[in-house]
Amino acid sequence: MQINATTTVIASKNQVSCDLAGEAAILNLEDSVYYGLDPVGARIWSLIQNPVTVAALRDAIVADYDVDAERCERDLLELFEQLAGAKLITVEHPRSA
Repeated sequence: MQINATTTVIASKNQVSCDLAGEAAILNLEDSVYYGLDPVGARIWSLIQNPVTVAALRDAIVADYDVDAERCERDLLELFEQLAGAKLITVEHPRSA
């Protein structure tokens, strides 16, 4: 399954995280591996503590930062593929009618 703009993401329950001077440190409780996110990544991390679509995240980040919407979405999709691979997020695709 590929992540796209209509995909809903949320931080996994199998992790703990904290703010470190504007950056985020995340511990995956399944494999005890730490991950770090820069300030923009930390902002995204804070926004996915509740279920949200990639499109809504893109819009929020474009409003907060000087970034083109297309570039922002590409970067979000890449980040979420990495976070999903590390089992740090849960991904839910919309159901077809």
